[in-house]
Amino acid sequence: MPLQCNIDAKGKAIRLIYGAVLSVVGVLLIFLWAKPAGGWFAWTVTLLLLIGGAFMIFESRSGWCVIRAVGFKTRV
Repeated sequence: MPLQCNIDAKGKAIRLIYGAVLSVVGVLLIFLWAKPAGGWFAWTVTLLLLIGGAFMIFESRSGWCVIRAVGFKTRV
C-alpha cells in the first residue's frame, strides 16, 4: 500500500523543522549525556529522539503523516 500525501506544504515544512531540531538534540545528547552517563535510560531517551527526528523528516519528505493517516485531524 503506497503512502498517500495527506499534508500540505506548511505541514511538510513544520515537520522538517521539528525533525531537524529533534535530530540535532539527539546528536548533542549522545556526546553530552549518553556517553558520559552510560546508563540505559540516557541511551534510550537519546535513541528515541533520534528515531523520532528521523521519522519526522521522513514524513516531511514523503508528505505523509501517520497521525492523520489513522484518522486524527491535526491543525497543520
